[in-house]
Amino acid sequence: MESNWAVEHLQTIRTLMERSAMYRRALAPIMIFAGATGLVAMGLGLCLDVGSSHGFCGLWLGAAAVAVTGAFLLARRQAIKDQEPFWSPPTRRVTLALLPPLLAGFCLGLLLLIFGQGIELAVSLIWILFYGCALHAAGFFMPRGIKWFGWFFIFSSCGLFYVFMLHLVDFDVNPHELMGFFFGVLHLTYGAYLYLTERRKNAA
Repeated sequence: MESNWAVEHLQTIRTLMERSAMYRRALAPIMIFAGATGLVAMGLGLCLDVGSSHGFCGLWLGAAAVAVTGAFLLARRQAIKDQEPFWSPPTRRVTLALLPPLLAGFCLGLLLLIFGQGIELAVSLIWILFYGCALHAAGFFMPRGIKWFGWFFIFSSCGLFYVFMLHLVDFDVNPHELMGFFFGVLHLTYGAYLYLTERRKNAA
């Protein structure tokens, strides 16, 4: 029994290592799509002057749903292109690693949507923190840069909590702009970096 489990575990690790290149290729368009979705959501929030907690939460939960759906379709397209099964044991491991923090952030968003009022900035920072935890967890099965990307979200969220709670800065921060920076600008930047490095690698 233990021997079978060890063989299966080693096979999963081997498959993850073999597919690291595929994950990297899929990651660039996923990050770019997520970044574009974040910027669109920020633009809608600012242009439509979405100021209520319900509106803020509904907008960004909707953006998250679009980003997750797009990521699923892009990853599936890459798997089909590489003639790889999509819902494989490694894919399930990555999904299970992402699920707890993302689900926690989703549940928090629903609470804000139903009961919250005037805590958009705090919820934004908690979302950033949970998302960073999700990226870091996925980084154990994906390219190493994902871990560092996740750590950046985690440290940034914790640092900004201290800055705002201790009133170390004397200016108002628009939560839409904060979300747009982390989920829009940073994703586009990281996606462009992955795309360019993959392109140079293929040209070499």
